[in-house]
Amino acid sequence: MKYIFMVAGKGSRLQPLTFKHPKSMYKLDENTTLLQRMVGLIKKHDSEADIVLVTGHMHRSIEEQVEGVRYIYNPFYEVTNSIASLWFAKDELDADNVVLIDGDIVMEDDLVENVLCKPVEKPIVLVDSSIKTDGDYNVEVSGDQVLVMSKELDSYYGEYAGVTLLDRESARLMKAEMESMVEDGYYDQWYENALVQLIFKNDFKLYYIDITNYDWTEVDSVNDLLLAKRIHTQENTEG
Repeated sequence: MKYIFMVAGKGSRLQPLTFKHPKSMYKLDENTTLLQRMVGLIKKHDSEADIVLVTGHMHRSIEEQVEGVRYIYNPFYEVTNSIASLWFAKDELDADNVVLIDGDIVMEDDLVENVLCKPVEKPIVLVDSSIKTDGDYNVEVSGDQVLVMSKELDSYYGEYAGVTLLDRESARLMKAEMESMVEDGYYDQWYENALVQLIFKNDFKLYYIDITNYDWTEVDSVNDLLLAKRIHTQENTEG
């Protein structure tokens, strides 16, 4: 399977901690960074994993510390958002299964094994329905399908958990929509907004998996960093 990590951002919400280190390089223990953990877990559960890191901010720091992956550089990370980073990696979307992962996500081992590394036959986003307030990018659903994803929802089913799984056909459709948006100047958007456009324009069917029973976090604050460390430390202790 193909795994594409978005690690180009500056981590502005965690400044000054991210002035000299990308947040994906935050150390969970003496030998393991946030990104190294996620890459390592994927390799553990998918021996044929093809992992691509789309970098930008302090890209050399990441390239020096994460081995066994391929790199694509977004030189315009300062003035673009994740849709532009994915645009630079658009040829990587030509695969049977593609997993798009925000580079600031930390997940427990079982979640990576049971969800991220399982092939899919339809487009799926991961959602945590336990988060009903103060979500960063939120999801409203009907039945087993996503109605909309947005930062502007007042009420919603849950928070988007920073991971999208695509089969070959949905990856092809997303690539075309993303290319159209970038050509129209919408390079400041999140790549997930291309999925939302498909829902509204093409009656695209996007599904979800609720991961509320798993431990995970998106690292946007100091408290998130501490939670990421607890997830990592607890698994190492139990192991």
